[in-house]
Amino acid sequence: MPPTTAATGRFVWYDLMTTDPGGAKSFYTSLIGWSITPFQTAPEPYDMWTMDAPVGGVMALPAEAKAAGAPPHWLGYVAVDDVDATVARAVELGAGTLVPGEDIPNVGRFAVLTDPQGAAFCIYHSTNPEWAPSAGAQGTGQVSWHELATTDYAGAFEFYQALFGWKITDDMDMGEAGVYRMFGMDDGVPMGGIFNKPAAMPQCAWLYYIKVPDVDAAAAKAKELGGQVVNGPMEVPGGDRIVQCLDPQGAMFALHSSKE
Repeated sequence: MPPTTAATGRFVWYDLMTTDPGGAKSFYTSLIGWSITPFQTAPEPYDMWTMDAPVGGVMALPAEAKAAGAPPHWLGYVAVDDVDATVARAVELGAGTLVPGEDIPNVGRFAVLTDPQGAAFCIYHSTNPEWAPSAGAQGTGQVSWHELATTDYAGAFEFYQALFGWKITDDMDMGEAGVYRMFGMDDGVPMGGIFNKPAAMPQCAWLYYIKVPDVDAAAAKAKELGGQVVNGPMEVPGGDRIVQCLDPQGAMFALHSSKE
């Protein structure tokens, strides 16, 4: 097994699967300030979101996903030391497999899984240090928070803890809404939160928060660009502000700005 790296167990990449890559690129580059870098050796048309360095990519929603009724969506990738061993362990823990271990020539290996409650996520191992994405960046245009809405927050956390070594960094009592469990690695820095979804939410899913200078201004711009605001803007404990949105193709994403 390759040696553990600083990124192991952390989210390192974010892909948008969409019905209109061109429209999505226009929306997010205008809203976030990302640049587009084509990935020349991809088997299917694929462009990378870039903010100083690549942070993710965008591609057409695969035909089989569309046929299965999957809407446009974001997928987050967690770095692992061995994709196939992690897939096997995830299945032992109750996961489902959407895409088994698959190579990206000269780049790495990935798989797409569903956790025991049904939320989709990806795992990734880089075989090329030059293409190994970093983790934990908190600047503008980076994904600064990872949030899982699920049917069993404690069970979901136990799954990811066993798979990736995540630790509880805090439990926040939200009253009738239940517990909001924050998680991270050994350094104790929170990476995101897990909570029980409201009954009106149709399925368990991960939501990714992108850092912007001003959430309120960005929310207004998202609407000008054809997106929708689903929840917020609002202040969260600690004074930061967030908003949850849909892009023009219907993929859900969120924005986050730190208090001054």
